[in-house]
Amino acid sequence: MEPLIPFQFIPLIPLAGVLAILLGSRVSDNVREAATLVTALLTAVAVWSIAPSVMEGQRFSFTVIDQVVPGIPLTMQLEPLGAMFAILAGSLWVVNSVYSIGYMRGNKEKNQTRFYVFFAVSIAAALAVAFAGNAFTLFLFYECLTLSTYPLVSHKGDEKTIKSARIYLGVLISTSICLFLPAVIWAHSVSDGAFVAGGVLKDVLSGPEVGLLLGLFVFGIGKAAVMPVHRWLPAAMVAPTPVSALLHAVAVVKAGVFSITKVVIYLFGIDFLFAQDTVSWMMYSAAFTIIVSSLVAIKQTNLKRMLAYSTIGQLSYIVLAVGVLTPLAEVGATLHMVAHAFGKITLFFAAGAIYVAAKKTELAQLAGIGRRMPFTVAAFTIGAFSMIGVPPTGGFVSKWYILAGAFQSDNYAAIMTLIISTGLTAMYFLPVVYSMWFGREVQGPIPDHGEAPKPIVIALMTTAALTILFFFFNGPVKAMEQQVLMGAL
Repeated sequence: MEPLIPFQFIPLIPLAGVLAILLGSRVSDNVREAATLVTALLTAVAVWSIAPSVMEGQRFSFTVIDQVVPGIPLTMQLEPLGAMFAILAGSLWVVNSVYSIGYMRGNKEKNQTRFYVFFAVSIAAALAVAFAGNAFTLFLFYECLTLSTYPLVSHKGDEKTIKSARIYLGVLISTSICLFLPAVIWAHSVSDGAFVAGGVLKDVLSGPEVGLLLGLFVFGIGKAAVMPVHRWLPAAMVAPTPVSALLHAVAVVKAGVFSITKVVIYLFGIDFLFAQDTVSWMMYSAAFTIIVSSLVAIKQTNLKRMLAYSTIGQLSYIVLAVGVLTPLAEVGATLHMVAHAFGKITLFFAAGAIYVAAKKTELAQLAGIGRRMPFTVAAFTIGAFSMIGVPPTGGFVSKWYILAGAFQSDNYAAIMTLIISTGLTAMYFLPVVYSMWFGREVQGPIPDHGEAPKPIVIALMTTAALTILFFFFNGPVKAMEQQVLMGAL
């Protein structure tokens, strides 16, 4: 069964939407926002149309340019892992667009047309990352994603925001140029760099050079935020909340962990890496990141910064699962990409709703706010439970598979990391949830506020519902990952 739209054209839909948004802005704000919603919906339909083909086992590839540089083509491919990421990013863009309309209007943000334009460009870049057919193509569109999100991070334009946005850009560009690019060049110099089931490097690398090349990829792909290349993520919290949701749930960090997963499975090969003694450091680096980021999150007093450090740790759950190198853990990694996306976007949506309605950003200000904003705080509670891994939320399912994968290989370091970090996550989320519902209310700038505008509430309740529904209906994601593993093992 052929997809409704050839997969290689899907990233062009958000780019076409850029023109519609610009033209619509000349008519009215309503037309501009309608153009955004229509573009997001068309993108969602397009990415979902590829699912039946992938589930049937079909694979497609397309060469955009035969030689970008001598011997290296720009290629795109449709396979299960990339399809899953594309469906996730394309679908959540719809919800984020609804939320953005309520947030940008409710907060009276400036330069809204520029915001919607670069958001669409960022989604196009993320979709191109999902469909990358070799290491060079992945690097190229990974960089496009970095550059297109910079105007979103620096949206407010004040001195503090610009300074933080430069940290964001500086860390991601420097890690890419100094580490990721050399890794890509190395991979293409010893192979064709193509993403192939089972990997292409197993016959050309051995010994310490395997661990070294893997290190260049893991730390060069800074969007995965493995310590010490994580500073960009807290710095990016100066961005408007819809951008934070883009960074943490829809595209940017997911592009990071997706890229590492794709490199491990399709460039190195799971069996090949499992037999190497020089790659165990990846799992320990992820474990270190999980524990330290959780300890730092406990000390935070600002809601968005706490969520930022939570994201750093939750991303490394995925890197940890990939590093365990067992089938169940690989399934857990993919499930956690989706579960974290639903849960974390809910948390950021709730944080933005509180800011729009009450202008509160500090944890100490949130006591008793659940009595005025019950829908928002209920959604926040669901998102927090998913981060901890409490059933019935998606986070429980993904952590279960990661833990099962760790037991599968008797990996006690991973097992202890999961147990300790779950306790630490509960330590920084549960007091906030309890305070929101049962604390003594603190008067703020807007003492008589209620819920945020309806588009915001609709969006956050939708993602909260998805967080719970994913606990029960995660079969398609597992089926896609099983297809990946069948070809990779």
